[in-house]
Amino acid sequence: MYELNEVSVVISGAAGQGIQAVEHLLSNVVKDSDLYVFATKEYMSRVRGGNNSTTLRISCKPVYANIDRIDLLLVLNENAIERHRWRMTTSTIVLGEEKFVKDETNHVVVEFSKIAESFGNRIYANSVATGVLAGIMELNIDALKKNIEQYFVKKGNEVINANVSAALKGYELGRKLGLKLELKKCEEVRKKNLLNGSMAVALGAVAGGCNFVSSYPMSPSTAVFTELAKMSKTHGILVEQAEDEIAAANMVIAAWYAGARGLVTTSGGGFALMCEAISLAGMIETPIVVHLGQRPGPATGLPTRTEQADLNLVLYAGHGEFPRVIYAPGSIEEAYELTAKAFNVADKFQIPVFVLTDQYLLDSYYLVDDLPKMDIERHIVKTDANYRRYTVTEDGISPRGIPGYGEGLVRVDSDEHDEFGHITESSSVRKAMVEKRLRKMNKIIQEALPPKLSGPKDYEVLIVSWGSTYLIVEEALQSFLNHKIAHLHFSQVYPIHPSAKEYFEKAKRVIFIEQNATGQFANLVQQTFLIDTSERILKYDGYAYSVEQIAKAIRERLGV
Repeated sequence: MYELNEVSVVISGAAGQGIQAVEHLLSNVVKDSDLYVFATKEYMSRVRGGNNSTTLRISCKPVYANIDRIDLLLVLNENAIERHRWRMTTSTIVLGEEKFVKDETNHVVVEFSKIAESFGNRIYANSVATGVLAGIMELNIDALKKNIEQYFVKKGNEVINANVSAALKGYELGRKLGLKLELKKCEEVRKKNLLNGSMAVALGAVAGGCNFVSSYPMSPSTAVFTELAKMSKTHGILVEQAEDEIAAANMVIAAWYAGARGLVTTSGGGFALMCEAISLAGMIETPIVVHLGQRPGPATGLPTRTEQADLNLVLYAGHGEFPRVIYAPGSIEEAYELTAKAFNVADKFQIPVFVLTDQYLLDSYYLVDDLPKMDIERHIVKTDANYRRYTVTEDGISPRGIPGYGEGLVRVDSDEHDEFGHITESSSVRKAMVEKRLRKMNKIIQEALPPKLSGPKDYEVLIVSWGSTYLIVEEALQSFLNHKIAHLHFSQVYPIHPSAKEYFEKAKRVIFIEQNATGQFANLVQQTFLIDTSERILKYDGYAYSVEQIAKAIRERLGV
């Protein structure tokens, strides 16, 4: 028996073989066995065939980031080994049916399909696989049974019993393979919750007072929509699957106009159709919260992969000039907190607010503490008979009324308008209204989230990241503790907090890490602060960065 601090497990097979079920079950069994877990998946854009995989890091200490190394590779089809060959080491152990693994040096034969068929159907092979892995790591057998029962509860007793029996057979076999890898247990895990990014965004919307969500399904953001649909009855949320993205965005604007707090969730291709609605929100100064889960484009691109290439899209979307705020959560906790915050900021400043995530963050799980209660700030006024929807104010924020709350008539119009909301072509009124809308930026900038600095205060090299790369970069920099390298991370990418300039000016070298081909955030920083942002580490192949890849890139760049 080997006592380890961490095991990296990859399960790989064809779409339709239940890889996601193994990920869900094993992640929860690991958690219920008093161990930390990080899980992330990559999958092809198809319902059957191909090759998909999920990676689980299982540890006695917190784990938050994607890695390349594979300790245990469990394969369910013939393509899996070659697809992951580049991640394998001389110590990697490959588990699978003989026809798949016989040519590997470190292989263990497990006839998953035959075992599954003994319980009536080869479809149970994924439950056998879950049991084998649980047995190898000596996870809690009661947790294994409980989670399988819960996962298949809607399938009926016959299916539940067959899956439990298949998993227990796998568990028994796993313990007999001679690969026992026991990890130190951590009781503090019992107080934590297993969440992924999609669940966190949905919970953040609920915490922010969301009571209307509209969407036209588009990966990877669809999971946020379905999570909110699951919670709709218990939290009083009206859920509308719109006929298209244009309708989805306009419905949310209408909901805010009527006094609700609405969210539209989409991806880049869907958001491209929403640009006119964003401009409408800018003109009529009606809040809208947009969650955009990024994936590689242009056009259909890679529907199930990840990228950070839509920053420019949300930054410049909508004709005309008007304020906006863009958040890019760096963690599951921030996905919750910043989504909730987005509703308050949209309400306060009467602007579009974007929550920019990506497939990697949305589909990754790890353990988090109980999420904090978020305050809901409402900025609706009761109107009088002389109500002016667009009163010119010093800070640019006009009192926002809603129909039926007070005596006033709440007029909004996509044409330029005067203080009452009446259409105008007066050049002086036009100038005053443009300036009124833009004056909001002064206060928005004051309330922007400052970047987070980690590492030595006397740094010479500053690594800059934004969005979902945060925790990957944090772990990668653990390899450079004896060097004067710090990490500056941005979870609000527009407007950028003014304090960021001091961090940049202090460094001898600034290196930006992004998952796009052009360094979109580096370009924005250069434009904002007029500093050199030419040193960039960029990745745009559709796959998330790993800890090893970032560490290697920094090492090569610095020559250390």
